[in-house]
Amino acid sequence: MRFFPAVQDLRDEVVLATKFGFDLAVQPLGDGFDSCPQNFRKVAENSRRYLRTDHIDLFYQYISDPKRSCRGRRGAVGELITEGKVRYFGLSNVCPQYIRRAHDVTSASALQCGYCLFERDVEEKVLPVLRELGIGLVRYSPLGRGFLTGVVKPASEYPADDLRS
Repeated sequence: MRFFPAVQDLRDEVVLATKFGFDLAVQPLGDGFDSCPQNFRKVAENSRRYLRTDHIDLFYQYISDPKRSCRGRRGAVGELITEGKVRYFGLSNVCPQYIRRAHDVTSASALQCGYCLFERDVEEKVLPVLRELGIGLVRYSPLGRGFLTGVVKPASEYPADDLRS
C-alpha cells in the first residue's frame, strides 16, 4: 500500500494518530458522537485509505459517547489491533472514571487532553490514574490555547463557546 505522500519516505519514523467517535451528520458539526463498533471500524478503514497506510499507530476514541458503554468496543478494537490495522488504542478528553472503565475493556496506551498553565486539573485527578495504569499522556494546547503566544485577542472577540472568551 502506498503511504500518505507527506510521510511516505518517513513512515517508520512517524506516528500516525487519528480519532473516532464523531457523528459528522449532526449539526453543528462536532456536537454528535458515534462510538458504535461499526462506526470506528469504518473510520479506521477510511483513515487507512485516506492516509494511504497499512496501519494507524494510535487510534483515539474522541470523548465518551453518552449512548454507548465501553464494553461495546471490546471486540472491534481488539480485532483491529489483532489484524495489524491499529497498533495502539487511545482515549481523548475523558474523566478518570472513564479511563478506568475503558482500560478494563481495552488496554489504553495514551490519553490526549488539554494541559497547560491554565488547565491543570490533570495534575491532581488524571495523572495519578495514568501512572497507575501505565498510560501515556499526549497534551494539546500546551501554549494555553494561544495565551502564551502573544497573539491573543480580547475576550470579547472570541465566540461565547470558545474557552478563551
